[in-house]
Amino acid sequence: MNDSIDSAGKFYLDTHGLDALRLQAKQNPNQALSQVSKQFEAVFMEMMLKSMRDATPQDGPFDSEQTKMYTSMLDQQIAQTLAKKGIGLADIMTKQLSQSTVAQHVSPPQQAMPPQISWAAVPQGGAAALDAASTMAGSAQGADFISKLLPHAREAARKTGIPAKFMLGQAALETGWGKHEIRSANGRPSHNLFGIKADKHWQGPVVTAPTTEYVNGMPRKVYQNFRAYHSYAESFQDYAHMLAHDPRYASVVASGHDAAGFAQGLQSAGYATDPHYSDKLMRIFSENALQTVA
Repeated sequence: MNDSIDSAGKFYLDTHGLDALRLQAKQNPNQALSQVSKQFEAVFMEMMLKSMRDATPQDGPFDSEQTKMYTSMLDQQIAQTLAKKGIGLADIMTKQLSQSTVAQHVSPPQQAMPPQISWAAVPQGGAAALDAASTMAGSAQGADFISKLLPHAREAARKTGIPAKFMLGQAALETGWGKHEIRSANGRPSHNLFGIKADKHWQGPVVTAPTTEYVNGMPRKVYQNFRAYHSYAESFQDYAHMLAHDPRYASVVASGHDAAGFAQGLQSAGYATDPHYSDKLMRIFSENALQTVA
């Protein structure tokens, strides 16, 4: 069985691919280092293309939200193609980080460890933002996230009976403590804190964005239509209305006073296709930043 990662064949923001790279880093550090460098090069290429797009006027008669979305998708594909061929950045990173690794093995234990790549720095969306959420909880940004949304969470708690901190925890999981909120192709915020999709019954504005869906336990990167709101207050209102009026979530509301019951209830109701969604919620609930929320 070949455990190597073919980064050229995977979308570089695929959370499953990142998990596989973590495992490979433990089993074969040198090979994983090369793959990580290639992934970083792809991210760098897309950032460069985005900067070029932003510097170009996009208010022509044929420009629209739809064309901007397809332009963003095209840039991702271009970045992947360029990363496959390579621009030399990945080779430089691999060489430098390999030297750091060698130095680590020959240095006395008392010397400082070399810098490590932060997986949380890789952009992610939805529940895939768990690593970013976990590292953000104790920071000032985590505190700001709670402070900004707590009044809306308490109002939703009054309507549903679900503790505010549970809803804040779910919003933190879905958005990486606000750092990976769903945005339109032009970067406009959707204010969608809970990853609620725009089904046929939704009459409001829509944002199309990439997300990871699990089919038969396997992750797939797809584009989905999500609901967009004018404010975070609207996001909480819609979320509370959905939980309180959709029979699918009756068990969630009934057991919502208990963290495990709430998390497992959402999992059982099919709120997310991620088979580990309830476990990720429980990890977020244990973060210190949420312990002070009444």
